[in-house]
Amino acid sequence: MNILKWALLFALMAALSAPFCRPVVAEGFIDVLDTPAQQSPLAQHSLLVGLASAGDRLVAVGQRGHILTSDDAGESWQQARVPVSSDLVAVHFPTARHGWAVGHDGVVLHSGDGGANWERQLDGRQIGPTLLAHYEALARSAPDDEALAALVDEAKRMTEEGADKPFLDVWFENERVGYIVGAFNLLFRTEDGGRSWTPWMERTDNPSALNLYAIRPADGELYIAGEQGLLLRLDRATGRFESRPAAYDGSFFGILGKPGVALVFGLRGNVFRSVDGGASWNPVETGLPVSITTGTALADGRLALLSQAGHLLLSRDDGASFQLQPQPALAPVAAAQAAQAAGPGQLVLVGVRGARPLRVP
Repeated sequence: MNILKWALLFALMAALSAPFCRPVVAEGFIDVLDTPAQQSPLAQHSLLVGLASAGDRLVAVGQRGHILTSDDAGESWQQARVPVSSDLVAVHFPTARHGWAVGHDGVVLHSGDGGANWERQLDGRQIGPTLLAHYEALARSAPDDEALAALVDEAKRMTEEGADKPFLDVWFENERVGYIVGAFNLLFRTEDGGRSWTPWMERTDNPSALNLYAIRPADGELYIAGEQGLLLRLDRATGRFESRPAAYDGSFFGILGKPGVALVFGLRGNVFRSVDGGASWNPVETGLPVSITTGTALADGRLALLSQAGHLLLSRDDGASFQLQPQPALAPVAAAQAAQAAGPGQLVLVGVRGARPLRVP
């Protein structure tokens, strides 16, 4: 994987993508990890990739460390203070005040004031050494475990390569317990609100170290979706993310659910649905040949999916079927969120043109 997450989602954005390698150090070079995000009046119109609710507030994240908040359902935005200028791709708030954002260069940020101010908790310069210390300790206790030995080698490689590995999604159960996922099977868990992070890469059924694109709960279960049809579900008894095949070998970009139903969606309009806790998955016809990049539940119970081309699909039967909605052409959509305080049909979208509201009939 050598391009940005959003370039994977939007083929037409290839010109905006950048390699997962560190810039060549030259005279006068300043690391993005040491450079605060610049304040810009154009930030809300620039590329935004992640979106979340923090109570009634909306928080969007995007390129060059831009984070914006809106208290009026996406009509206006204020730029937050951010200590890095790395590209950010995902954000989640388990409460109205506490939230986390992740992105390139192994960045993990935390806000304790609803997204107005952010602090760094982890970055790519720490990931390799953290992995190496963790897996060397485990390997010493199980010297014949070949899987752990391979993880030690992988940790050494990541340490040598430096801060170039991206996190691609974040989800917190509450203010203390959370997970971050990323490229090459990167998976970390925290139990202290991000003050420390424990590698969980040995706890996935992912022997090929496929990229992990999304982690979200659906119908009472916690899932990870990734490339080449990878779909994992957390077995809370064993503490492992176990494979739940969905009979598809293309990438999944997201997870959506409500009580009694779970959906995964991804490349070429593919959507799969489970009503038995992830034991089995059935395809859902969308009629779209383009990738589904994001989804959200509306306040009235309808489920919405949006495509890389801006198509809007709505379901009134808990995801058993979707109908394409007639509307003016939209720009590619990276993330969507229901603005519950603004009414049952109000969505806010982010993507290549920044943030904008959308009223759904």
